[in-house]
Amino acid sequence: MNMTHYMELLATNQPWNLILFMAIPVVLAETVAITELYILYTRRLHGWVRNLNRLAGVIVGLYFVGIIAYLLVNAVMPITRAGEWRTIIDVIAVSTYLIGGIPMILIALQDLGLLHKAASEEKKLGYHAIYVAVFLVFAHLAMIAGMMDPALLGYQGDMVHDMPADSSPAHSMHSR
Repeated sequence: MNMTHYMELLATNQPWNLILFMAIPVVLAETVAITELYILYTRRLHGWVRNLNRLAGVIVGLYFVGIIAYLLVNAVMPITRAGEWRTIIDVIAVSTYLIGGIPMILIALQDLGLLHKAASEEKKLGYHAIYVAVFLVFAHLAMIAGMMDPALLGYQGDMVHDMPADSSPAHSMHSR
């Protein structure tokens, strides 16, 4: 099966790319999302949960600045220059992953006091919730498109078939 560049990135250099490009940003973003639900439900705008929410928001936002810059320079631009996109499925997977970082950056800017400075605490809470929701939509679109086979829309990649070294029936996956 062919892979999108998104999935190939996560599968390459195991486990480091998976940790750097998926685990760290998702754990931080989910921390923001979970603490956001608590804050919205309780309306407790102060305390350790809000502090954790702000800390995770700032870290994940700054982290996404690095991820987006790195991937634009080292993946998007070279793939585009070489004309190596694996159909629109591949473009959607990569672009929605990168776009998904923007709401996290906006959360960091807000939590650092650089965005929505004049807004009330209630309004800031609303912006925060919207940014979390937008992130979740784009992150899930990226995962769904990233797991799709680009061959569904005609991509003809390297047709490599991995065969086990010992192809005896004991090692085979053939159905009976």
